[in-house]
Amino acid sequence: MVKMGFFIRSLHRQLEHLHEEQAKLFDKKFIVYRGQGLSSDDFQQLFDTKGGLLSFNNFLSTSTKRKVAMDFANEALRKSLENIAVIFIMTIEPDAVSNENTPYAYIEEYSAVKTEQEILFSMHTVFRVVDIEQTAANKGRLWEVQLNLTADNDEQLVNLTATINDEIGGSGWSRMGHLMLKVGDFNQAEELYNELLKNSSSDNESQHIYHKLGLLENNQGKYQEAVSFYEQSLKIQRKTLPEDHSSLASTYHMIGQVYNNMGDYSKALEYYEKAHKIFEKALPHNHPDLATSYINIGQVYKNMGDYSKALEYYERAHKIYEKALPPSHPDLASSFSFIGGVYSNMGDYSKALEYYEKGLKIFEKALPPNHPSLATSFSCIGGVYSNMGD
Repeated sequence: MVKMGFFIRSLHRQLEHLHEEQAKLFDKKFIVYRGQGLSSDDFQQLFDTKGGLLSFNNFLSTSTKRKVAMDFANEALRKSLENIAVIFIMTIEPDAVSNENTPYAYIEEYSAVKTEQEILFSMHTVFRVVDIEQTAANKGRLWEVQLNLTADNDEQLVNLTATINDEIGGSGWSRMGHLMLKVGDFNQAEELYNELLKNSSSDNESQHIYHKLGLLENNQGKYQEAVSFYEQSLKIQRKTLPEDHSSLASTYHMIGQVYNNMGDYSKALEYYEKAHKIFEKALPHNHPDLATSYINIGQVYKNMGDYSKALEYYERAHKIYEKALPPSHPDLASSFSFIGGVYSNMGDYSKALEYYEKGLKIFEKALPPNHPSLATSFSCIGGVYSNMGD
């Protein structure tokens, strides 16, 4: 693990050095391309970021030749019928970014394939998603994504960076643990976080590590251990934070999620409601995160068989989504489906069908044709017709 850290740092510094040497080559705007395959879920996440920011968490290989990217995209389609191929078309304004923040360089001299005209970007390069369009190629399975490299003074990027630093915090090793969690390397992450906990020098650092250990155990289905770690994190938070602080709400939410996973719905409800009270004070009344909180509570009531209560909270969430989201947003479709599911549980199949079909119409507009949410939607509608004897 430590050797990998040295390798990453060395490669990053080599890119910085090459970028400085090649400065004259990057004296005006240019375009590079990257082709790859994405799963339906990954593509949907990308689609939802349109207009927002996209970070590549590894070293990013691109080419100045569109054909090279097309070859990679087509190869991804050949490998799996489930893949969606994407051509990233990346516009770079060299004057808007510094070598310190976003190093990149021609590496043709060092590349195994000289003809690719490869430009390599360092880790965590951030782009703005300008547009996403489906093409006619490969029966609609090829999409073009227009990206612009973010400028150093991009306000959203500056704010996001500050938020991430607050969220991840800690040393470089703590950030490495966070990355391991993201990619699902739970054993290595647990080993690292336990070592960091032994050497923790402050309550703030320990609180952060306990929170990450709780997340790790929850992801592995070790729910009792997860609750224990979250409660230790909460205990430290409550020493210094006011009872209505948003960080407490996040921890309450995570504990509620664990209890919901355990099937302890009364406990889940208790913690979700604690989080919700804080969210109500801290967030605007039409904030999407408030809608998510309503949905969490609704899910618990549904799991408890209290369908009228579940419906009440789902409808509150839906009203917020209608005001806060565009009419073709998948979250709006999901809220229709949640409401449809409750009506189905209540035996009101005509109402269930009405809401499922509203959700399906949005999914069909917003999602690629092979997205799993479409299959789920069709399955739910089929289940209702089956219950109706049709």
